[in-house]
Amino acid sequence: MSQLEAPVSVANLPQKPDRDSDNHVDELIADVMATVNHQIQRALQSDVVLINQMGHYIIGAGGKRLRPKLVLLSALAQGYQGNHHTNIAAVIEFIHTATLLHDDVVDSSSMRRGRETANTVWGNEAAVLVGDFLYSRSFEMMVEVGQMRVMEILSSATNTIAAGEVMQLMNIGEPDIGVERYMEVISAKTGKLFEAATQLGAVLACASTDVEQAIARYGARLGLAFQLIDDALDYTAKSDELGKNAGDDLAEGKPTLPLIYALQSSDNADAQAIRKALLRAQDKGQLSDNEVRPVVELVCQSGAIERTVELAQQQVELAVRDLDCLPAGVYKDALVAVAEASVKRRF
Repeated sequence: MSQLEAPVSVANLPQKPDRDSDNHVDELIADVMATVNHQIQRALQSDVVLINQMGHYIIGAGGKRLRPKLVLLSALAQGYQGNHHTNIAAVIEFIHTATLLHDDVVDSSSMRRGRETANTVWGNEAAVLVGDFLYSRSFEMMVEVGQMRVMEILSSATNTIAAGEVMQLMNIGEPDIGVERYMEVISAKTGKLFEAATQLGAVLACASTDVEQAIARYGARLGLAFQLIDDALDYTAKSDELGKNAGDDLAEGKPTLPLIYALQSSDNADAQAIRKALLRAQDKGQLSDNEVRPVVELVCQSGAIERTVELAQQQVELAVRDLDCLPAGVYKDALVAVAEASVKRRF
């Protein structure tokens, strides 16, 4: 799909990210993140050449490493002194990467993080199987921690994520998906891994039940905010900003929140045009640029982008309140900064 240029003003978009804040967080945990990256590279080693090639390709593509950072910051904010947090951070990244490999196959995606997806380079079969390898490797690594509570949280999270992906698949091309149903989907497929990342930091630090629950809520709400901004950016950002094709969600017939809001607020003619586009996507599997562009215009003109960003901001404000359970310090400040940055990003 070619790059979409949506007719929106700068006011519709998240604010410019605070790069100084991002850099401060990265500098704060630079040494421990270096350990995480080393563990990731070591765990990717396999006698199977294709696993090595694909694993390093997808892991080496960069990305924000946000979920592993949340494990580290959560644990350190609660005074954790051990070394299992780096192992769990690597596990979280492996689970996330496995879901990306599988998602790209399901969605027939051709670009992620600014380059070709693994399934485009090596084929769908290889991408699915290497995703399975990453899942199984992550469970080997979590066993090394030797805590049943860690296993419980991560096994539950992976199950919930898979269920969320199935729910999303069932929603494709469905014009009558409401806000509640959509929030249920993104809570499962995106919010759950964020929740697990922050909760595991508390578990490693032997936090109280109240603190564990509060930091888990922070992660879940941050995950929702992150996904909501992704939803908005799919309609407003350029492909070179996103590192993937803009408009992909709509082209694939996914009724994300901006589209749901637009359906709710549009007059009958515009709502019918949006519904027809979703139904065409269900029949065809993929909409063309010419079919996508008019719907993008309708969504952007409806105020749906602003409403989506506003909801993301509300989730961030609630997430920051959840951090009241933590003692003051640089790691708590970093968790606040990560949450606030999530609604200001442009990619």
